[in-house]
Amino acid sequence: MAYQETLPRIRVSRKEMMKRVARFSKLKGFDGGLPDSKMPGCERTLYNVIGFQPPPGEGAGLQSPVGAQSSRNAAIKISEGFNLGYCRALPGKGPMLHNHDTNETFIAMTGIWRASWENEGGKIEHVDLKPLDVISFPPGANRRFMNVTKGPKNKQSILMFVIGGNEPRAEFTSESMAELERAGVWPEQPGRPKTKKR
Repeated sequence: MAYQETLPRIRVSRKEMMKRVARFSKLKGFDGGLPDSKMPGCERTLYNVIGFQPPPGEGAGLQSPVGAQSSRNAAIKISEGFNLGYCRALPGKGPMLHNHDTNETFIAMTGIWRASWENEGGKIEHVDLKPLDVISFPPGANRRFMNVTKGPKNKQSILMFVIGGNEPRAEFTSESMAELERAGVWPEQPGRPKTKKR
């Protein structure tokens, strides 16, 4: 007896498939749109490769994990239950402690990346990821990442992230937001320089 397929099958033209191809060299990266974007030590460029869209209720500290500009510029504009992007940063750079309402999985592509989280006792723990190592954070876990690659201080490394959902939300911890406010970088003030495309 011949096998009977149960999943729906579609046929896709080359033209339609090419809308689902993203060339890294053509991606637009953004270095702003998040509360810590202007904080010294947090500088990074985020690339929205697949899916990220602005989440409902965006603003006042609740935003897309890739920031306002990047979330409006997906290279592959689909909503199929997950999002994928890249972070490019120099050694010693990465975001402040924050949270997501869906799963976030990191894959080190180049360099060494430190993935940190708040444990059950409120202490910060970490693990260092070498290329192709993976860590997967559950929804609600406070986390951060940082490029800890040794070597030239002007050589950027790349971290891939996959985040669940169609419109995931990110929020920095109240401690991070208080630190940003003390540093004068949040809330954003009129007249400050706009974020740059890279």
